[in-house]
Amino acid sequence: MEKISILLGKAVQKITRLKGNGGSALPGLVIEKTNPHFVQEILAKLPYGVVVISGTNGKTTTTKIVTELLQKQGLKVFTNETGSNFVRGVISAILNHIKLNGDFDYDIAVLELDEAHAVKFCEIVPINYALLLNVQRDQLDRFGEIDHTAELLQKVATKAKRAVILNREDPRVSIIKAGNPLYFGLSDILIKKFPSDDNLVEQSKAKASTKPARVVLKTLKDNHAVYEINSKSLACNLLLKGIYNAYNAAGALALCLTILPDTHPEEFVEDLAEVESAFGRGEIFKINNSDVELLLVKNPSAFQLSLASFADDEHEYMIAINDHIADGRDVSWLWNVDFSALPSVRMTAGVRATDMQLRLKYNDVKVAATVEDLQTATIEFLNSSQKPKRIFATYTAMLEIRKIIAGKSII
Repeated sequence: MEKISILLGKAVQKITRLKGNGGSALPGLVIEKTNPHFVQEILAKLPYGVVVISGTNGKTTTTKIVTELLQKQGLKVFTNETGSNFVRGVISAILNHIKLNGDFDYDIAVLELDEAHAVKFCEIVPINYALLLNVQRDQLDRFGEIDHTAELLQKVATKAKRAVILNREDPRVSIIKAGNPLYFGLSDILIKKFPSDDNLVEQSKAKASTKPARVVLKTLKDNHAVYEINSKSLACNLLLKGIYNAYNAAGALALCLTILPDTHPEEFVEDLAEVESAFGRGEIFKINNSDVELLLVKNPSAFQLSLASFADDEHEYMIAINDHIADGRDVSWLWNVDFSALPSVRMTAGVRATDMQLRLKYNDVKVAATVEDLQTATIEFLNSSQKPKRIFATYTAMLEIRKIIAGKSII
């Protein structure tokens, strides 16, 4: 049955690609309907089992970090590199890598899954490890209130047979019950920079938890991070930018040290210094001899942390806001972000460009231009000056802008 499913899935996959739909989840859907146990049967063969990484923010980058750190240690890592956050997406990713004879030459699966999809996945596939990052208001059209999201992550935690890695500083994640909970955390100095969803304004009141953490991000300055692991301080210069990426890396380190306990922490930290940003998450492009940085923002905390890391007087800024389904229809969350750190904004763009311009006005941030059409706005912004630039964008806006930037007529 397994080989028949592989043949069927690859046939459907080839047809969809011939029709120009290379990213289609249709092959996974066909397998899901004809052989519901396919993904379980394939992943059950992996010596180190399955890792699920979930939470509101940071899944893609954290999955990339974990994948690369484990690969550096010689493990063959399967991951859903296209970010398909549901069971059929994982099946489609398997079909991309499995041979017709059923050979699936991997040691471990590291999978990024949205909270709701993670629950469904864990009901089908046994998992060994879970890394749960955070719970924030994000795409409420899909998942409802954050307490419900926390309940979903609790269900995921109960399915992990070996260990669950929890964000010690997220009040909804740190209380998740698990058989073998481990934590990653922040120093008292850095936690003040991390707004909770409940309290984006009174950040200064936040204090680090007293729960022991496997990995703690102690300090971060100019991308020079210091992590405390087993009471020892280990430093590295990160290619990853932003305090949130440095903190997600702490979770990744805690997970990797749990999976490979005999590996020296110094090795993982040294390898961490070579990991680059994920697709659209702090990528830097060279346009007209100046740097253009593309930053995904999708909820208040993510945006606030981006501003804490990237707002300065040396760059020009564009903010692109869409309200498509993948972004979340309700953009009222923009009013929970304090934009006063921005000196000015050259351009607001996207479907909700005018809403963004109005929000900035209430923080006394001057906006030079507002253009809804992303093609027009992006080209005008890129050609505005020789100064380095940063673009904050919601998901669909980020995808479109990335294509524009990558076009030969602009680079």
